[in-house]
Amino acid sequence: MVRSTFTKYVCFLMVSAALVFTSSGCSTLREAQTPSEADINVESAKAYQEVKSKAQLSTRKDWNEMVQRVAKRIAAASGENFEWEIILIDNPEPNAWCMPGGKMAVYTGIMPILKTEGALAAVMGHEVAHATRRHGQKAYARAIEEQQTAVLLGVAAGVAGQVLCKTENCRLIAGLGGPAAALALSFFNRKFSREDESDADQVGQIYMAKAGYDPAESIVLWERMNAGKNAEPPEWMSTHPSDTNRRAKLSQWLPQAQQVYQGVSQKYGRGSTIQ
Repeated sequence: MVRSTFTKYVCFLMVSAALVFTSSGCSTLREAQTPSEADINVESAKAYQEVKSKAQLSTRKDWNEMVQRVAKRIAAASGENFEWEIILIDNPEPNAWCMPGGKMAVYTGIMPILKTEGALAAVMGHEVAHATRRHGQKAYARAIEEQQTAVLLGVAAGVAGQVLCKTENCRLIAGLGGPAAALALSFFNRKFSREDESDADQVGQIYMAKAGYDPAESIVLWERMNAGKNAEPPEWMSTHPSDTNRRAKLSQWLPQAQQVYQGVSQKYGRGSTIQ
């Protein structure tokens, strides 16, 4: 397949960036490869503002109110002193995420699937757990080890990011260039490992229980998410746990979460129904 002139130009820029790093000495490269948590959170905040400014935010009042109160309760349950923030994006994709530092989003496409406020709490608990357990930072480190992010920190950041990104959010943030482009590739362009996903499931189940939501909804959630889907591929073909294995593990962890739930003073159960 013949590459376009634009693609060749991007490749040239990426090689040039790599040479810049090489010629500037090993210490400079090491510094670029080891951003602190505070640095990553600053870039997350910048990237989040870019998403907020470009995304179509939902104006649906009842859903916005639900998303805000659930996020507030889950954030408090996590015990992390992040600068928490959440938006509801008008997008048919069934998705939600939480960036390093506590910047969150829920897409309207997932709301009808969830059916209950408790299921939303399960999703938000899972996504918040990714942030509190620093899974995004580990993904950033893995990207750096593969050199792709290190290259993007150079002069090719904006242009190369646009080509390498696979998702809309990644391409949007990559346009900022520099560390924000690197963050876009490591967060929006990659899946968390199977171990990280399972960890977020377990910790998120505890968070939702601490927040006053019945943790049994975390199991029902995956039954709803799987409804109508074709037969799922074998788990070894994916970095994520299979839905079947996910439900089995959540059921295994449920007694501990239920014990936490019974100890909270304010219980919301399944919460409101999502209309």
